Amino acid sequence: MLKKAVIPAAGLGTRFLPITKNSPKEMLPLVDKPAIQYVVEEAVASGIDDIIIITGRGKRAIEDHFDKAFELEWTLRLNNNLEALEEIERISHLADIHYIRQKEPLGLGHAILCAKKHVGDDAFAVLLGDDIVFSDVPCTKQLIDQYEKQRASIIAVEHVPPDRIESYGVVKVTDAKTEDGHLYGVEDLVEKPKREEAPSDLGILGRYILTPGIFDCLEQTKPGVGNEIQLTDALRLLTKNNEQAVYAYEFNGRRYDLGNKLEWLKTTFDVALSRADLKEELLRHIKKKIEEVEQENKLFSDTD
Repeated sequence: MLKKAVIPAAGLGTRFLPITKNSPKEMLPLVDKPAIQYVVEEAVASGIDDIIIITGRGKRAIEDHFDKAFELEWTLRLNNNLEALEEIERISHLADIHYIRQKEPLGLGHAILCAKKHVGDDAFAVLLGDDIVFSDVPCTKQLIDQYEKQRASIIAVEHVPPDRIESYGVVKVTDAKTEDGHLYGVEDLVEKPKREEAPSDLGILGRYILTPGIFDCLEQTKPGVGNEIQLTDALRLLTKNNEQAVYAYEFNGRRYDLGNKLEWLKTTFDVALSRADLKEELLRHIKKKIEEVEQENKLFSDTD
């Protein structure tokens, strides 16, 4: 049974400056929970209990978040705030979490390569913190179920609108391998192709099950733009090895991209609206703001 996961979290988060100057992007909250906690909880809900988080300079807050907080727990217990205490203690016992520092920003592929000694000869999951997925069955669990059947690397994909295809890695696939049409054989992978050159509309998102053979491919992959080793390039090498097939799986669920400020805001609103303690008041606030904006637009229109 697959029990290990790698979560790369060493990026600088420049799209979220200035907040990410001294706070990790992965700690940006979705209401009251940092993004990386959603990712860790997805891994745990998928049956994973051994997690390696790849960090870099300035990422200590991630370690502190999943560590014991003695003073806070003592204060909560003293004040009889047992509900908050239970949640804080739960976070520190989610899984065995280890930290490996990526000493230079050499790309996603290099970050995963940093976990080679810990992962060893086991297949493992990779979960990127930029993607949050809400689904009845955790996205990673869906991939693990496919891995158990295929015993090969599995990439999570979804259909991408044509106007966004240039922002994704895209897979070239064979015919569907399953009756539900969700599993495909991967022939090739193209990073951020032009719309007219994309081999399909299946974009890669931040969930993978990788066999240990990926490490040899990462070590053979030459650095590209920015002197970075790209995971997509290593996966292309893996597809060329006939003994190590790669599959793409169209997962069930809703995926949110936290790669920029606007998408993070949209995700935060959706998460808040899913909560019974926030939904009604937030909807009233949104309705009021819409009315105010419409009134302002009407005033400007009347003065033209």
